[in-house]
Amino acid sequence: MNQEKIDRINTLFHKSKSTGLSEEEKAEQAALRKEYIESIRASLRGNLNSISIQEEDGSVTDLGKKYGKVGKE
Repeated sequence: MNQEKIDRINTLFHKSKSTGLSEEEKAEQAALRKEYIESIRASLRGNLNSISIQEEDGSVTDLGKKYGKVGKE
C-alpha cells in the first residue's frame, strides 16, 4: 500500500469526524481499510515465515517451512 492511499484513509477519517461522509466515501473508506489490513497481514506473514530458531541440539528449524506455506507449493 502506498503513502497516497494511507493519506486518503486518514483524510476520510478526519472528514468523518468533522462533517460526515457520503455513501460513496464510506464505501471507499471501507475498501481502503480492507486493502490496508491485507497488506499488514501479508507483511507480518512474510516476517514470521522468515524466522529460524536454533534448537538446543544445534539444529536450525525454519519456522516458515515448518508452519507457514514456504516451500510447500
